[in-house]
Amino acid sequence: MRHFLLIQMLLVISCTNIKHQPDEIFQFQTQKVARSKNGVVTTAHPLATQAAVEILTAGGNAMDAAVAAAFTLSVVEPSMSGIGGRAQIIIYNPADGVHGIDATTQAPSYYKFDDTLGVEYGYQTIAVPGVVKGLTDGLQNYGTLPLAQVMNPAIAYANNGYKLLPGEALRQRSVNEFLKEFAGTRQYYLDEDSLTYDAGKLIIQQDLGKVLKAISENGPEVFYQGWIAEAMVKDVSDNGGFLTLESLKNYRSEKSHIVHGSYRGYSIKALWLPAYGAITIEALQILEQLQVNMKEDRERGLAIYHAVESAYLDKEEQKTLDDAQRFTSKSWAKKRALETPIMNSNGMEGIRKDSINVNPGTIKDPNGHTSHLTVIDKNGMIVCLTQTIGPTMGSKVATPGLGFLYAQTMGGYLGEVEPNLRVPSHISPIIIFKDEKPFLALGAAGGSRIPSSIVNVVSNIIDNRMTLSEALYFPRVHPSENIINLEVVDGKRWNDSDSIYFSQKGYTVEMTRLPAKFGRVHAVMLDTLTGEWIGCADPDWEGTSAYPE
Repeated sequence: MRHFLLIQMLLVISCTNIKHQPDEIFQFQTQKVARSKNGVVTTAHPLATQAAVEILTAGGNAMDAAVAAAFTLSVVEPSMSGIGGRAQIIIYNPADGVHGIDATTQAPSYYKFDDTLGVEYGYQTIAVPGVVKGLTDGLQNYGTLPLAQVMNPAIAYANNGYKLLPGEALRQRSVNEFLKEFAGTRQYYLDEDSLTYDAGKLIIQQDLGKVLKAISENGPEVFYQGWIAEAMVKDVSDNGGFLTLESLKNYRSEKSHIVHGSYRGYSIKALWLPAYGAITIEALQILEQLQVNMKEDRERGLAIYHAVESAYLDKEEQKTLDDAQRFTSKSWAKKRALETPIMNSNGMEGIRKDSINVNPGTIKDPNGHTSHLTVIDKNGMIVCLTQTIGPTMGSKVATPGLGFLYAQTMGGYLGEVEPNLRVPSHISPIIIFKDEKPFLALGAAGGSRIPSSIVNVVSNIIDNRMTLSEALYFPRVHPSENIINLEVVDGKRWNDSDSIYFSQKGYTVEMTRLPAKFGRVHAVMLDTLTGEWIGCADPDWEGTSAYPE
């Protein structure tokens, strides 16, 4: 196990309160680690972290804080998520256990897949947004504070402004040409020269503030049935999309089925479809079966590669609750493990060619997208929340007068989706327990790299006894279409000698030196010695961790 000096420096950082002034946020980007017995927050943006901390300080619980952070992210990090998108939430309530909320975007009733196949952005990719219903239902069922109070930070940042962070500015710039195509998007995200804004620009979004204010005062009904719904439908339908008032009115967040597994004595709770919790559990349970020296980096990296790749053989086969039980069983994990080259000289190629009806699918390299946050409060309630609008800036469409972007859902991006149904995605928030008590809660952003990033981090902690910050900083491994992808971090691991090692074993190796390409994890973990909770934000992103006073 390698220890980096940077990790040791970060371990001594204690995040108390992040300054409220937007001018101050740049100096707090290094505050990745926080620890406290009174709860801890970790999100993808310092202002979202601050919003959650303020809610916890005001007496709110983890769900109150998570909803505040999620709405704030919809304002300050619009390239990744927003109220026009989808969300998956897993909750641990000490009083009654684990629950889940599915707020995935849903195809409208008049959607025709064949008419939009290959459409990569624009109005025809817009489905019914789920985030608003998911967040408000989560607050109603598990929160303690009024919606208006919880949404106040997001409304304030929309109306009063916030400073654009460098990463967000870069992501918006990467899709500048697409944003020019739509009137609303030009209005909100481009300057008078049709260019995206530079880092440090004060961004004021009064239309979005008006929408958020209406939701805070009237609840989700104004979004799904009121004037906001009417504005959405008119704009989308006038421009060739499929959204209808009926499809908005009929949208519901749904109770998620919880899938169960275990890894080396730790129990795992995750979300069934349309989340990918079963695949994440399956990958960990396959990893558990592989007979390698997990203390040796190369052997462990190769094991992670094969475990995730093997689990992805079942990605397209997930359909029923029977499938959920099968793919999360130890017997299935053992079967898959025995098919890998580590345990079988014939390896994966032989399995792919046999008579078993398995569609291995592909693991595509994602564009930057998605945002994850994790919150635990002083009473032990945990909320892991992942929300997204798809690839950078989603559909690239914002309706004039509303101010938010819609998710990209249809057109083949997530595969075929039928009318009135929801399509799976790689989102996979999980909670891990030791002796029936919460030990680790995490999720990730990064498209297809979400499950692999979680597997990497969990293995770092349980197999190599890394601290949470060490586990997040340690370079990751990811399978991609029969290629072993190795993350390079300052040449520490992985490096050229590792590439030669894997190549000599017959693997095609791709080394990636760019940050944020292997998922972005935001996690909390129990320090079993002190009883404190530790929060850590992914080092490749601009997120932070903090705790309430």
